[in-house]
Amino acid sequence: MPQREPVSYSCRDLKVKKLPKHLREAQISTDRTHLISDPVKKPRQRYVQKDGKCNVHHGNVQETYRYLSDLFTTLVDLRWRFSFLIFTLVYIVNWLFFGFLWWLIALIRGDLVHGDEEGWTPCVENLNSFVSAFLFSIETETTIGYGYRVITEKCPEGIILLLVQAILGSIVNAMMVGCMFVKISQPKNRAETLMFSHNAVISVRDNKMCLMFRVGDLRNSHIVEASIRAKLIRSQQTKEGEFIPLNQTDINIGFDTGDDRLFLVSPLIISHEINAKSPFWEMSMAQIEKEEFEIVVILEGMVEATGMTCQARSSYLDTEVLWGYRFTPVLSLEKGFYEVDYNNFHDVYETNTPTCSAKELATKLRDEPLLPQLPLLSPEPKGQTFDSLEPPSTQDLQNQEEEREDVDLWSNTGENNGSNAALAELPVPDSLPG
Repeated sequence: MPQREPVSYSCRDLKVKKLPKHLREAQISTDRTHLISDPVKKPRQRYVQKDGKCNVHHGNVQETYRYLSDLFTTLVDLRWRFSFLIFTLVYIVNWLFFGFLWWLIALIRGDLVHGDEEGWTPCVENLNSFVSAFLFSIETETTIGYGYRVITEKCPEGIILLLVQAILGSIVNAMMVGCMFVKISQPKNRAETLMFSHNAVISVRDNKMCLMFRVGDLRNSHIVEASIRAKLIRSQQTKEGEFIPLNQTDINIGFDTGDDRLFLVSPLIISHEINAKSPFWEMSMAQIEKEEFEIVVILEGMVEATGMTCQARSSYLDTEVLWGYRFTPVLSLEKGFYEVDYNNFHDVYETNTPTCSAKELATKLRDEPLLPQLPLLSPEPKGQTFDSLEPPSTQDLQNQEEEREDVDLWSNTGENNGSNAALAELPVPDSLPG
């Protein structure tokens, strides 16, 4: 298909940005002169990291017992090094505790002293020290059963302890193995293969200013029921004077039209139309460069392989929003399939974009392009309009009557000319009848 030529936009008293912000703000040194650029904004603290981790720490939590009330989730949320440490300590402490009980029973019964005497029936055969009691505890809980140390039927307290250790050991195994399994198969690991573009861009789409960013999935297994949403994080002061440091505002990326439901097979460009309901409606390029904000994007869906819910997050600071750029295409049609080139996933290119706000652009496109088309919309002779409610004057009535006469004259002349032309085309006879 032939490519359409880019449309040129312009606004009053504003210039189109030709260079990225980081190039324009950099200080350039030469041999003859030293150019001093505008002061660079201080780096802002992120609310959400690029990898999706929330940069928020909870301090002075008094009700710490709430973590123990949800012990399983607490263990799952721990870091791997602490999980391995707790996993190892739980088993070792459990084996040591029951080993001490087996040794205590043997000590009370006198098996440690009379265990080697003939005719003496110990509680556990071949249990003559704490080390052997510890080994017997491990064999009992892990059901290894080497057959060297066994419990006898003349030890009711040992039988009860055996039942207790078997039940508690099963509970410990279920909890520890379950925690490790859930931690290994956590959906956030699936989010590692979901990609967000390094930058967001602002440019014109279909004569409308749009904020765009790109998402992609590296795996062949898809995210089922994928949906995406975005939040604008910035400070705000209410009309009553209340200061909100991290106010969250929804950014519409299609939740009212269903465009937020994604079929994420190939990389997609998510677009937010900057309209009257958008927080960027009255922001121009110069104003956005002065603003301090953060855009948090959240991609959710179910993992096709496991059916578990997955959530991937990323964010864009105000310095990572590029005005006047578009994303480089990454999808190409090969022989029998579509190929995605992820080398260009984060690449952008500059495009002709007005530097005014979306509100000013909408006003300009609404007013100026319609002016040349107004005569084409009313080809009839001008008559009385509805712009004025005053009755027509005598001079206006005479002008209208003259226009009608001119129209009738031209129509009659056209008819006569047509008749004369038709008669002229008729063949002329050689002689006329007498």
